Amino acid sequence: MAAIGGNLPMPAPANAYTPLSDPIVVIGEQFVAPYPVDLKIQQRVFTLAENNCDITDVDGNLIFKAKGKLFSFRDRRLLLDAAGHPLVSLKQKILTVHRRWQVYRGESNNSNDLLFSVKKSSFLQLKTTLNVFLASNTNESQPDFIVKGSWYESGCTIYAGENIIAQMRRKHSVQTMVFDTDNYGLTAYPNVDYAFVVALVVVLDEINADRNGDH
Repeated sequence: MAAIGGNLPMPAPANAYTPLSDPIVVIGEQFVAPYPVDLKIQQRVFTLAENNCDITDVDGNLIFKAKGKLFSFRDRRLLLDAAGHPLVSLKQKILTVHRRWQVYRGESNNSNDLLFSVKKSSFLQLKTTLNVFLASNTNESQPDFIVKGSWYESGCTIYAGENIIAQMRRKHSVQTMVFDTDNYGLTAYPNVDYAFVVALVVVLDEINADRNGDH
């Protein structure tokens, strides 16, 4: 049907993105922006403090830090803000088939502080697919979010239903080769809690490392 004035409406560009009408807030409203948030993740392969990595903005300013628990069990990690305050505690649930991780507010492990849990969608996978369940989704009949891909597949995509809410891509440089680091670019789409996205990527790292015998 012709538009007013007889002109047909122009189609939207193929790469156009429509921000979510309802913001996705899981860890905190302060981590939701009305524009895409681009972050860099740098993980040192060899380090005394296991699996530590820095998450910065594109200018190199520290935004988050993921830390392993040195001299502790390997089934716990912390996501800290730039000032070193714990945002969430990530813990692996022992003796589960699908490698379930549970994420709690702060340093808590109390069920009242559970924010979400993540598990592999199936025991045997050629490509990594993780199902993410918010704490309110107690029956877990359908995941609230899905993560597809892995560090070893050069990146991942995070979905809410059919909507892409974040993407991670591996980046190579001379510096990363010389200093033995893995460097990734992470984009959280508008109105998406980017701290939540980073926490998902940290869990993905743990599940992939476990699958490949690093844990």
